[in-house]
Amino acid sequence: MHRFATEKSILQQLPHPDWDRRGIRVLVKRDDLIDPYVSGNKWRKLKYILQLARRQNQKGILTLGGAFSNHLLATAAACREAGLTSIALVRGDELTAESNQNLHACAELGMALHFLPRPEYDANGMQAQQAIWMQRHPHCLFVPEGGAMPEGLKGCQEIWDEIAEPVHHVFVAQGSTTTSCGLLTGAAASTTVHVVPVLKGFDSRAEMHSLLSSLLGDPSLVNSYLRQVAVHAGHHFGGYAKSTPELLDFIRDCRQRWDLPLDRIYTAKAFHALVDAVENSAEFDGATVLFLHTGGLFNG
Repeated sequence: MHRFATEKSILQQLPHPDWDRRGIRVLVKRDDLIDPYVSGNKWRKLKYILQLARRQNQKGILTLGGAFSNHLLATAAACREAGLTSIALVRGDELTAESNQNLHACAELGMALHFLPRPEYDANGMQAQQAIWMQRHPHCLFVPEGGAMPEGLKGCQEIWDEIAEPVHHVFVAQGSTTTSCGLLTGAAASTTVHVVPVLKGFDSRAEMHSLLSSLLGDPSLVNSYLRQVAVHAGHHFGGYAKSTPELLDFIRDCRQRWDLPLDRIYTAKAFHALVDAVENSAEFDGATVLFLHTGGLFNG
């Protein structure tokens, strides 16, 4: 078994008297157990990206992300393991490698960090920056934020290969939409994919439509997939990387009740949405509900 073996990702069933009475099975796909750094969906997305870099004889990966980006940490660790260099464009020129434990760990793993002013990073500014940095590093494979490319999507689709029973509902935290789109395109037509955006004001459907359109190119197919999506937009707890006493209490309760560790940035918000939905809707009676644990506990 190699370091990032997905066989480490067990299915954990969560007992709950009310859920049991209603015939609801809640299963957690523990992708957080794959690796402390390259955890959760991160290895899923990076697996084929690293293979692509090798096929193209690239010397490293050039990517981008924010101060608490699990993608940056995973890329730094995976590239080090693979013998590739890693370079990151980081949102916020007020930051340094010592601003938080995430950026510090990235630097310790050998990732070169370049901090960009937010206007240059956001929207149209990044397009120009991307071209500049790709010129500077022609022997690096450019990987979009969150691994949003066909190889990342393919890796996330493979999660279903490890689920041996029908799943009626699957819940997942949403950032770049790559994981949620991979889950969606790999799911059975009868499965509802519940996405929980962790960014305040994030338009899940529009972002998923944009990514799927760019990768699939078939408008009717994209619209067909999106009909399987349910969006839970009210669980961001103030916005990205923000939390409240209620969320922190919820994290502690899940750890005590089920020995289920959750992080405050992604997974706790998504699992809170699952619990809220299951407890308040008869739609889930008699159903198997899967929660994809996307890791991120290092930034927990």
